[in-house]
Amino acid sequence: MAAPHQEVDALASLEERIHKAVELVSQLRSEKEALQHENEALRNETKALRTSNEAALQDAAEANARAEQAAGELDALRAERKQVRVRIEKLLSHIDQLSTS
Repeated sequence: MAAPHQEVDALASLEERIHKAVELVSQLRSEKEALQHENEALRNETKALRTSNEAALQDAAEANARAEQAAGELDALRAERKQVRVRIEKLLSHIDQLSTS
């Protein structure tokens, strides 16, 4: 009689291990699914960040080009102001010569 009782215990032990294995597989599948969703969300976030980064880089390049253009215009205006100053000084010099004569 000891043998059938041991077989029942062995079957019960095996059944318990199988239930634990099934629970573990179920848990691992749930974790896998959650990780897949998280992975997809992170991929979407990464894609959005890359798009945003590319737009920011393009905006920065455009701003840099505008700044360079403005610097060029400023240099041209300064040169023009210098020319005007020289011409006005010459005119004032001519006026002074006319008044002294």
